[in-house]
Amino acid sequence: MATVVLSIASAGVLLPFTSGQAVRAEGIRATLAAKLAGDLIEQIIRTPFDPDMIPGSYAEAQGDVKDADDVVFTDSKYAKLSRTAEWDYVWMPQESRKASPRFILVTVRVHYSGKEIAAVRRLVSQ
Repeated sequence: MATVVLSIASAGVLLPFTSGQAVRAEGIRATLAAKLAGDLIEQIIRTPFDPDMIPGSYAEAQGDVKDADDVVFTDSKYAKLSRTAEWDYVWMPQESRKASPRFILVTVRVHYSGKEIAAVRRLVSQ
């Protein structure tokens, strides 16, 4: 009986520390994902858009996330991350679809072990 009480008491003491560590790790991943999404969206925006490439997409598989110099990150914190990007023309409600589009919507998503943890959208004028 004393062993049961002791194990329950120790679980009550340790639980806040372990759940706090999990929340901290999730926050670090979310921050990293937001930075990776922002970096990729900036790379896409700096690239001149070719009308033949719209709509378009780009993907980096899990463990194959690259930096701005196209080099794969080797740090273990990037191992379970992946990124996807899509872009397409969009028309504003007041615009006619008969006219040439003036905007491109770029969407970047970052996944951790297949689960989306960050998404960034940016409207770019041509």
